[in-house]
Amino acid sequence: MTGTRSKTALADWIKRQVPSREQLEEIRLIRPLARRAELFRLTRRSVPRGVAIGLLVGIFALIPGVQIVGAALMCVPFRGNIPLAAGMTFLSNPATTPLILAASLYIGSWLGFHADMATFMGMYEHGASMGAWTKWLLSDAAPALMLGLFVIASVAAVIGYVITSFIWRNMVARKRRYRLANGIAPAEMDGESGGLTPAE
Repeated sequence: MTGTRSKTALADWIKRQVPSREQLEEIRLIRPLARRAELFRLTRRSVPRGVAIGLLVGIFALIPGVQIVGAALMCVPFRGNIPLAAGMTFLSNPATTPLILAASLYIGSWLGFHADMATFMGMYEHGASMGAWTKWLLSDAAPALMLGLFVIASVAAVIGYVITSFIWRNMVARKRRYRLANGIAPAEMDGESGGLTPAE
């Protein structure tokens, strides 16, 4: 009973985080893509690609609005799932952005670019203006920040892809075992549960 309730709670949370097709149609730049059904199907290829694209764009771009549009546009050539990609961009939010920025500057500095971390912390603690942040970024921190963001976004995308692929395979294997144990024909099972098949 608890397992069923936790699965339902997880599914409900995912539904709340992932934008619907109708919500995506409200964004002018994404509207033409929202009409392409293949970009909304849940398959073994589109789901991990959508997660990876969402993490890559969401962490690297860090600009609300641009993230969703960028993720949706990247899903077209890579055939990723647009709603999942858009949902994963919300991983970078006002709570996580300072941590992502600090880690990016640290990694960029560690890889050889100069970024004064003491200045960054001082500006963050004193609530520096947008102009001060822009001046600081353009002076010496931009290369370190860009490199750090790229590294973090790439690593997160690879990890997201691998974990999602593993979870998908596990779900398919569990469903196959259930079919074999209960003598249910594949076509019968697909009709009941949404058609999660190994070929997808």
